[in-house]
Amino acid sequence: MSAPTRTDWVLHVDLDQFIAAVEVLRHPELAGLPVVVGGRGDPTERGVVSTASYEARAFGVGSGMPLRTAAKKCPEAVFLAVDAPAYDAVSVQVMDTLRGFDAPVEVLGWDEAFMAAQTHDPETFADDVRAAVLEATRLHCSVGIGDNKLRAKIATEFGKPRGRFMLTEENWFAVMGERPTDALWGIGRKTSAKLADLGIHTVRQLAETEAQVLADRLGPTMGPWYRRLGRGVDTSPVDASPYVPRGHGRELTFQHNLTDWDEVARETRVLARTVLDDVRKEGRPAVRVGMKMRYAPFETRTRSLTLPAATFDEAAIEAAALDLLGRFDHARAVRLVGVRLEMAPPE
Repeated sequence: MSAPTRTDWVLHVDLDQFIAAVEVLRHPELAGLPVVVGGRGDPTERGVVSTASYEARAFGVGSGMPLRTAAKKCPEAVFLAVDAPAYDAVSVQVMDTLRGFDAPVEVLGWDEAFMAAQTHDPETFADDVRAAVLEATRLHCSVGIGDNKLRAKIATEFGKPRGRFMLTEENWFAVMGERPTDALWGIGRKTSAKLADLGIHTVRQLAETEAQVLADRLGPTMGPWYRRLGRGVDTSPVDASPYVPRGHGRELTFQHNLTDWDEVARETRVLARTVLDDVRKEGRPAVRVGMKMRYAPFETRTRSLTLPAATFDEAAIEAAALDLLGRFDHARAVRLVGVRLEMAPPE
């Protein structure tokens, strides 16, 4: 690849195995061992993997996997409970370090962010970022370099772990052309299956498909958008505006399936009150209530409704949640229930 001549670059910074790495810093004796973080850290309980160290991933353990399944795949793994405040604190250090480069930083979560860099040497810039994060936090990160956010995000996966990779219009098809469509950021398994029904299996095939064909199958907005993804096109800017949450939610996984819906209703009311407390701390009233229900063994359904008026009223929130609860199938056993409140936009 020829030397870059442009000066405006997007970097995607992604901490390697962030949660597991934080836990290893706190417990140095775990270095080199398969570490799994999730739930209350007890693989005999119901819960899912939040993250797994590379050593655990070698056994097939991955995020979102039930803890019990992880224990079967890797019996020797060390299981730890999720400690969100600890990860919050380290994440703040990471993001403050990135902002020290005097470049716009768009935070995507605990462990990743975009940076808009003005430089003739993006690779050195990326190496400086990696070194600064390591010095400040003792954590390693990988950096994707791109001429837009989409390419930078995808490039990171080629740089992992502890490295960097550049993906631009120049090498897009050489790197991505023959990869499956779900290798693209924004295309999951369901969309990939729909594309496969059209005979589209690779990124190159997607890029070369007529926009109208995609629009007819996937909709007038999403179809052409997927074609742009196939060509690596993205015009969205790096937005350094502070993150403003749209809402708050809480979930509860029952250790035993519930068949008594009066008990489900009691737990729903408790969740609704807890989430309302989260919303009150934001100072923005609730405008919409959502519920998530996971039936046994693992089928998930959601329902939501808009409130008549924005409110902090506990009785109104509980009544809306119970209204939604009545829309689920009460003949089925319940594994998980969740309540979410969307808030009015900030003034």
